[in-house]
Amino acid sequence: MVSGYYSFKANIVDKIFYTEEGNKFPQTAIITLYDKNDKVITSHDFGYIDTIEIYNQIDKNEQLNFDYCYIKNFSITTYRRLRLLDKKEYVSIKGISAKSAFFDSNFNIDFSFIKITDGDVNFSNTHFAEGELNFNNTHFGSSKTDFSYAVFRNDKVDFSNTIFGDGGLIFKNSIFHNGTKDFQYADFGNGDIIFTNTEFSKGDVSFINTNFNEGNVSFKIARFGEGNIIFHFAKFGKGQISFERTEFGDGKTDFRTVEFNEGKANFNRANFGKGEISFEASSSKQGKITFKRTNFGKGSINFELVECENTDVIFDKATFGYNDVSFYNSKFNLLSLKSCHLDNYLDLRVNKCNTLILSDTIARDIIDLKPYDFKVNINTLDLTGMRLLGCIYIDWFDNEVKQIIYRQTKTSLKEKADQFRTLKESFNKTGQYNDEDRSYVEFKRCEAKSKLLETDDKSKVHKIKRYIKYWIQWLTFDQAGYYATDPLRVLMAMVGVYIIFSLLFIVIFFIGDANILSATSAPALTLVERSFYHSAITFLTIGYGDYYPVGWSRVLSPIEGFAGMFLMSYFTVALVRKILR
Repeated sequence: MVSGYYSFKANIVDKIFYTEEGNKFPQTAIITLYDKNDKVITSHDFGYIDTIEIYNQIDKNEQLNFDYCYIKNFSITTYRRLRLLDKKEYVSIKGISAKSAFFDSNFNIDFSFIKITDGDVNFSNTHFAEGELNFNNTHFGSSKTDFSYAVFRNDKVDFSNTIFGDGGLIFKNSIFHNGTKDFQYADFGNGDIIFTNTEFSKGDVSFINTNFNEGNVSFKIARFGEGNIIFHFAKFGKGQISFERTEFGDGKTDFRTVEFNEGKANFNRANFGKGEISFEASSSKQGKITFKRTNFGKGSINFELVECENTDVIFDKATFGYNDVSFYNSKFNLLSLKSCHLDNYLDLRVNKCNTLILSDTIARDIIDLKPYDFKVNINTLDLTGMRLLGCIYIDWFDNEVKQIIYRQTKTSLKEKADQFRTLKESFNKTGQYNDEDRSYVEFKRCEAKSKLLETDDKSKVHKIKRYIKYWIQWLTFDQAGYYATDPLRVLMAMVGVYIIFSLLFIVIFFIGDANILSATSAPALTLVERSFYHSAITFLTIGYGDYYPVGWSRVLSPIEGFAGMFLMSYFTVALVRKILR
């Protein structure tokens, strides 16, 4: 039946109406639908049943059958008043079938405080046309409840405090028009809950304190309009939870303090609008929550204080819109933002995270990992392939940067080198020059080891040459001065090399044809004094000429002269680099 009409008229005629199942009604209701210009869109025939007759069926404890019927002003509250019952006394009904029915009311369509004692409840393809719809405190029994393809044109739909049985609930392809939809404190039993492809339109939708229990829950391809969507304090069980490709509209989306428990929650390809998005203090005992390719729109995004210590939360290829994103003081087993576009401030000062993945991301603003009022506990950080246009606020020691990179088990040395280089560039932008030096050293070390170990060279000669080259570079560039980042270490290396050469001059005097002779008439020096003096003027390339080498000392002297010149140049580079920064 058409749902997008402006008005309708009901005309009751004395004409027998037969349903598809063969049920007979003495009167027919002709429902005519009109557009804004009072032009007829279409008309449909329904069987007509009077509410007094329905109330009599309730008295007889008969199963109510409204299939293909037009019902005007149905109200359980009115029934209780007529039967002198308390206004909140439950009315027992054996079962309800209102398939393809048409409900109309001048006030409320009221099913509140009823108990279904036997049989299914079927409102599939039913049209709730006028008046507020009230299922408040209804107990639907243990069988299936079906609202699939139903149309709700009511200003308010109230399912608060409703209890559904374990047979499942279906709202698939149903359409709600503008107005509030209230499922607060509802209990959905252990059956599957299906809101697939449901149209919620404008108005607030509330699932506050709703208990979804152990069944699967599907809001797949559901569409919410303007208005707040509130799941505050809702509880899910072990079933699968799907919000895949759901349209959340422009209102506030509130999943604060939601308990996802052990179910796997899927928000993949969902679209959020302009409103605030909050998952603050939500929790999951064990499972997975995914937001792959999700579009978070233009609202602020709050994942603070989330408790997912044993849960993987995945945002791969998600788009985070135009506002800040915060994971402040949250706990995750794995938090993955792989291949995301991060255009705004991202607060990743998590309380605990076993694995944090930022690989292949494009970051245009600040990524904040720097501890402030508590320790940021991250076991492994993956920055592989990151395109950093902004900067990362992180501390080398407080965040244990070296350890969280080296703990990666699935990345190569080359990939680790690229990550240290990314951090080096970030430290430079934030003025953390000492941390920049530390990152640069680890970058060069990983790069050198990568070339050594990851090169496929079958020739033993070439392999030996490669190892010799590596160890020479390790000794001269790494150990001598940490790749020109530590002038004091270079100075200490100079002193060490000078002492070694001085001692070598003494040693070769005893084991070979070697000596250091005086070219002047100055007082003679002892062997040790000559060795240390000659080593000093050779190392520093002074060259007074008052002592000169003989024999094997002539071989050792130019080697020391080259080493001294090299280390002095190395020291100069390291010192100037420090001063200029």
